[in-house]
Amino acid sequence: MRHRKGNLRLSKATDQRMAMLKGLVRGLFLHEKIRTSYARAKEAQKLAEKIITIAKKNDLFARRKVESIMAEKKLVSYIFKVCPERFEGRAGGCTRVIKTGFRRGDAAQMAVLELV
Repeated sequence: MRHRKGNLRLSKATDQRMAMLKGLVRGLFLHEKIRTSYARAKEAQKLAEKIITIAKKNDLFARRKVESIMAEKKLVSYIFKVCPERFEGRAGGCTRVIKTGFRRGDAAQMAVLELV
């Protein structure tokens, strides 16, 4: 049974996986578009959606919660400046994953993760 198995392990230990996902999400907010493997994009999408949802509340607790995840004050202030205005009317679905083909070396499915 697969009960309570909410995330992909991506062949990494938890600390390594979270560090990788935080780096992907950091790149997503800085560049608004990243290119990575499809599995990584789907996992980073979950974290990015959570951060955007928290940022839309725009209070002190929300800011501290996002700072605990991202740990970069300039990026956190950017998120709280841009996200509440940009995604105000959306109930969800603030990111998009588009499949782009296969990587040449290992034939992994590639995708682009972008902010809507």
